[in-house]
Amino acid sequence: MGQEQKAGSLKAASILRFKELPLVILIVVGSIVLSFASKNFLNINNILAVLLGASFDALIAIGMTLLLISGGFDLSVGSTFAFGGVVSGILLVSGVGTVLSIFGGLAAGALVGFVNGIIIARVKVNPLITTLATMSVVRGLVFITTRGLGIPNLPDAFNVIAQARVYLIQIPIIIMVIALVLSDIFFRFSIFFRQYFFIGGNEESARLSGIKVDALKILGYTFAGLMAAVAGVLSAARMGGAISTAGTGTELTVITACIIGGCSLAGGEGSVLGSFLGVVLMALVANAFNLLGVSIYWQRAIYGLILLGAVLADVVRRRRMER
Repeated sequence: MGQEQKAGSLKAASILRFKELPLVILIVVGSIVLSFASKNFLNINNILAVLLGASFDALIAIGMTLLLISGGFDLSVGSTFAFGGVVSGILLVSGVGTVLSIFGGLAAGALVGFVNGIIIARVKVNPLITTLATMSVVRGLVFITTRGLGIPNLPDAFNVIAQARVYLIQIPIIIMVIALVLSDIFFRFSIFFRQYFFIGGNEESARLSGIKVDALKILGYTFAGLMAAVAGVLSAARMGGAISTAGTGTELTVITACIIGGCSLAGGEGSVLGSFLGVVLMALVANAFNLLGVSIYWQRAIYGLILLGAVLADVVRRRRMER
């Protein structure tokens, strides 16, 4: 009997050590509340719509999580999101094949991330200044190449990658799940990716221990740009056209979700699962706003308060840990 009680207590302790447990509880409770507030919330179509909307942010959050773990971040992911879709769209209307057009959009996003990484790691410019600048430059390129009109009526052979379904589930959701599972496993258990935690914890110590900090930073920003482009290409296919204003404000939503999910602006902490749960929570908030008819102006103010609250909570948590 004593052994059974001990086994039970060990199981309870392991559950309580699950860092993402509070977020899971919050999402479940929030879903229950919303189901009472709106009878349409638990409708299968609404749930799939929430997951579909969250899938694009979740893909971007994978790259952002890696950067935050290493002590960096990227404000240009929203512009890169639009840029990836636009580049693919331009190639498609120019007669380039579907596969090459997709790879072209992904390569464009990776290139933006690579440039960010070179400037931050080699030139030693602050990530805030660097990615704020590339955010404006890349968004400008999107408007210049499309004249602000976007690229409509993309071919069905391209659109099918995001509009097709497997039973009721849209392809972007399936891609999101696969990417989340693989990246969470790699981030948690791969020796290579664990180096990013050392960099975020103490960059100088990581450098002295033989970790190739600059190369890993460049790779991290390139990966973040690639994931933003993956989401952008899928979004363009979903909409049937590349929209020049796509991804506006996405960077703050994703960063907020990652911080809510356990990432720290100081680096050294975070998980893909936590960031995904943060994205889901933000998606639930957005869905609640729409179902309850909350004004878009109030939504922007509330999102800002959520971001401020998440940052303050991170600061308080880190100070307690230091004590």
